[in-house]
Parts: sequence; structure tokens; C-alpha cells
Amino acid sequence: MDQLVINTIRALAIDMTNEAKSGHPGMPLGSAPIGYKIFKEMKINPKKPDWFNRDRFVLASGHASTLLYSLLHLSGYNICLTDLKNFRQLDSITPGHPEYLHTAGVDATSGPLGQGIAMAVGMALAETVLASKYNKEDYNIIDHYTYVLCGDGDMQEGVTFEASSLAGLWKLGKLIVFYDSNDVTLDGPLNDTSSDNIKNRYESMGWQYLYVADGNDLIALDKALKMAQLEDEKPTLIEVKTIIGYGSQKQGTSATHGAPLGQEDGTYAKEFYGCSLTEFDISNEIYDTFTYQQIKQGEKQYKEWLKQLKKYQEAYPQQANELQELINDDYRINYGDYKLKKTNESQATRNSSNDVINYLATKHPTFMGGSADLSSSTMTKIKDSSLFSATNRLGRNINYGIREFAMAVINNGVILHGGIKIFGGTFFVFSDYLKPALKMAALMKIPTINVFSHDSIAVGEDGPTHQPIEHLAMLRSMPNLNVIRPCDANETFGAWQIAMESKQTPSALILSRQNLMVEANSDYNKVKYGAYVIKEEREKVDCLLIATGSEVNLAIAAATELEKDGYDIRVVSMPCRSLFEQQSKKYQNQVIPTKCKQRLVIEMATSYGWHKYALKDNQILGIDTYGLSAKGSQVMDYYGFNVDNVVKLVKTIVK
Repeated sequence: MDQLVINTIRALAIDMTNEAKSGHPGMPLGSAPIGYKIFKEMKINPKKPDWFNRDRFVLASGHASTLLYSLLHLSGYNICLTDLKNFRQLDSITPGHPEYLHTAGVDATSGPLGQGIAMAVGMALAETVLASKYNKEDYNIIDHYTYVLCGDGDMQEGVTFEASSLAGLWKLGKLIVFYDSNDVTLDGPLNDTSSDNIKNRYESMGWQYLYVADGNDLIALDKALKMAQLEDEKPTLIEVKTIIGYGSQKQGTSATHGAPLGQEDGTYAKEFYGCSLTEFDISNEIYDTFTYQQIKQGEKQYKEWLKQLKKYQEAYPQQANELQELINDDYRINYGDYKLKKTNESQATRNSSNDVINYLATKHPTFMGGSADLSSSTMTKIKDSSLFSATNRLGRNINYGIREFAMAVINNGVILHGGIKIFGGTFFVFSDYLKPALKMAALMKIPTINVFSHDSIAVGEDGPTHQPIEHLAMLRSMPNLNVIRPCDANETFGAWQIAMESKQTPSALILSRQNLMVEANSDYNKVKYGAYVIKEEREKVDCLLIATGSEVNLAIAAATELEKDGYDIRVVSMPCRSLFEQQSKKYQNQVIPTKCKQRLVIEMATSYGWHKYALKDNQILGIDTYGLSAKGSQVMDYYGFNVDNVVKLVKTIVK
């Protein structure tokens, strides 16, 4: 039965890619025994694919998706044979790379190499945090493994080792990574581009390393898997030597990596396996035996867990109720006792953010996070908690080290696992390093929270290397990402509320280094509308000023001066453009009337993307070059971000 299922998986990989006339058959043909062994061992319930205490599986090499879809189908998940035949077709549930929430049984969107392993680190982190907090003696309510299947390409991505280093440091013993080591990448042999000693590298990072010389040796695979499960202290990497495109006439070469075998070679491979030559032919014996066993085993494990959960609920009703709310992402926070700042108080929004972080830590039982070695600058430390570590699973501060990309991807994995609210912080300019992780969060519709401080040229003496220019435009261009740049402490509180209450949209909070004065009419409740009138005109608008972040202070100060000269000015604070654009046209027109043609947008960043609101080129005060090294106030003056220049520009526009 083992070999029959494995060869059927291989045949399906051939048929699916041939039918689609695209895809990657090479890895599935070589790693089918690995995938089979993992799925046969995993604690899963195909009829309850979102069971919280299931084992997680991440196909880091997402291009091998035919392997995953075949395993899901044969294990009894809601993927039918027609779905396999529609591989890579429009509106199918079997897209080219696995997509979270799109296909039952897919625990993470994967494909961008390296991110799969890092997301799995986050899942394993979440498991150990929740287990430490909620498990009781004789009640292991949270107790599962996180499995990964990766390839040579994953082992060349830097984020793999950023995350693996932390997994070893944190002793995430329930993380098990199978490394399909076939020595081939798309462009040719692996030794053309790498001579790394993976064993030494992983052992130096605190991992258990195991080796399987033949990927077709099911006994050796089973032995390695059992050894991995017995290791509590260390995560495990199991290197398995395989042959890419196993069975093909072109096996062992990059020619099988990313192109269908075709009819002739596909037939050759199937004859080599000794399986049916008929396309998409699955023996009833597999359904009657393997599929049946997978479903029954899963249902049994699920029912046993439900029995244990019921006893846990009786013994620990408060903890059980709290855990259930966290699992459902339905934990309610009453923000009513948060102390807002008073008008004219002055505080950098990074500090305002820290006030909210420490407030939230008293309200949410699993709220945690940290920074990429910048917590004292990004102000992301939870003051009354300790550091998360291998010996302190309940520490709520995470030191990610100088690993921005890994931080963001690990946090994606934590959110995918569920039960925890997590954030990560760094300088805004370093969002460049983790942008691919933001895209994945937005694509997967998971509400990660990213805290970016030092948001503009006001950084000053650190100079253009640390002064964001194009970054706001870059992040705002991403679908399903709330980029929120608050103008003061109160808008910062509103920004955090949005981030915490979001269900399907990640947030990027863009925060200042310099102090910002709390404006009289700033309103945390209105941040959710994306933009609102923060300073009303007296009678009729002569000019409309639109600003974000620290520039709102500047806009209001300039408006005050202009009114002395008889001009009537409205100031709009726009902390989040995407939220504003989700409002009704009626509301948008109330805030920014279409009939008002005299406008000035003020933002210390590129003008790119603002022409939707600024009707002419001269209606944007921005920066379309890189910054300078000098005191922040001097740099802002140099680029015209001062009251005198804004007044001058408005008078030119109104004229």
C-alpha cells in the first residue's frame, strides 16, 4: 500500500502538470515518499481541516504543489479529482502555488523560497507559548508538531538561516524540517552555486541533524521521523537525498524542475513505477485503505482531543473560555480606561505607541512582540514583562536580532497558527528588508502588526541611508495593507485599535522620532475613516491642506498664520489613505470637496501617488530626491517643510 500510494502521487504529479501544460514535476517525483510519510504520521482531521490542535505542515517549496494537492486529496480533504485535473486553471482550488484560505488543508501560502521555513518557526513559537500558558497537568490541550518540506532553493535564501538561527536558540523541539536534497536547482547542479556544509551549519545553530541516504527508503524515513519526535530540546533538520524527476528519462537534471514531462516521458516514468498508464487513475484500493485510514485516524484523534477539552473546560473554565476566544480571534478589549493625551502635550508617536503597547499588554493575555535589535529606538518593549527564550516561554518581549525579514515572516507564522497577537518593529527605512513578508501577510489576509519608527527626513544626522523617501508610496501601493501614519498621540491610539481589531488586513504603523504636539481636534475614533477634517475653515475654504503624520502639525501652524492674512483654510489629517478610499463617496466629498480646486498636500516623502488628491504638480510639497545628513530641523527647512514656505506655497496656489 505504501508504494502504491507513493507511485500514485508521482503519477498524479505527471498528469496534473501535463494537463496544465505547466508546473514543476521534478520535486514531487523525488520527494513523494517524504510527503507520504509526513502525512501518514501527522495528527490531522481531513474533515476538520482547521482543528486547532492539528499538526501543521508547510510546503516551503511551494512549486511542488502537485505533491501537496495529491496528498490532501488522497487523505480525504475536500479536494476532488476534478480539482486535480483543474490544476493551475482559473478559479480552481489547486493554484500554481498553495494558497492559505483558498484550499482546505493548506496551512500557509508558500512559494517564495525561504519564507516557508520562517513561517513554520513562527507556528512552532506560537505552539510553545500557548502550551506553556494554558496546558495543565494531565491536560495537554495545545500539543502538536510543525512539519516542513523544503528544497535546495530554500537552503540558499538568507531568511531561512535568519529564522533557523532563532529556532535553534529558542529550542523549538516540535519543529521538524525535511530537506529534499537533490543537488539540483533551476539553472543547473547545486555545486555551481553552493558548497555549504548544511550539517555543520545547522548543528552550529543548535539543531539536531539527521541524514537519510536514500529518499525511497521508507524504513529510514520512518526512523528519522521518530528520532525527530523524540528530541524535545532541539528542532530537527532531516536531510534526505533524493533524485529530482525520479523515474523520468531526464531524472537528476534541472530539465525536470519547472516543465511538464510530456506524454512520452510521462509514460516512460509511469512504466518505471509500474503503475497505471491511464491519466488520473487512482486505485479504489487506495481510497478504501489509505484514505479511509486517514479519515478514521483523524476523527479518532479529534474526538479524543474534544473529550480532553471538555474535562479541561470543567476543571479550568476561565482559562478554557479565554483560550477559545483567542483561538477564534474574538478576544474583546475594553479601551475605555486608556488615558488620552491632552491638547498641546508633546510626544513622539513612537513613544505614544509604546504607551499603547504597554496598555495592551495589560488587556490582552497573549499580546507580545519585539524588534529587530532596535527596541530602545522603536520603543517596542513591554516594560512589565521579560524576554521570551528557551527557558522562559511566557516572556512577552522578543529579541529577533538584526533579522528584519525573519522577524516579519516569523510573525506571519504566529498569526497563521492563531491564538496570539504579535507585532514586530524596526526603522521605517528597513521596511525594504521585509517587504516580501508584508506582501505575504496581505495576500494571506492575516492581521500582522508592523511598527515602523523614524518615519522621515526628521531622522536628521543619520542621513539619507536612514531617511525614508519612497517607502510610504511603496507600502501604499500594496493591496490589503493598512498604512497608518498618525499625527499625534491620540491618532496613534486609534491606529493601534485598528491594527488590533483587524481580521484580514495587516497594518503598518508609521511613527515619528521627533516630538509632535497633540492637536485640539485630533480624534482617535476618526482614524478608522482614514481621513477627517482636523481644522475647520471659518466660512468658505480658500485652500485645502492635506497632511499626514508630523506634517499635520505643520499644516495647522501654517493655517493659523494664513488666517492672520485673511485666508480661510481647512486642514485634513489623512492617517490612512486606503481606509479613506473605502469610505462612501459622500463622506470623501465631505472631507475633501471636489469643488475645492485649491489644495496643497504636505508629506515628507515622495510626491508619487499624491496626484489623486493634488490636482496640479505645484500642489504637492514632497521630496523627490534623497535626504541629507544634518540636524532634523535643518533638513526639514532645507526641503521647505516650515511654516514660511507653506504659507508662500498656499498664497501662490490661491492666486
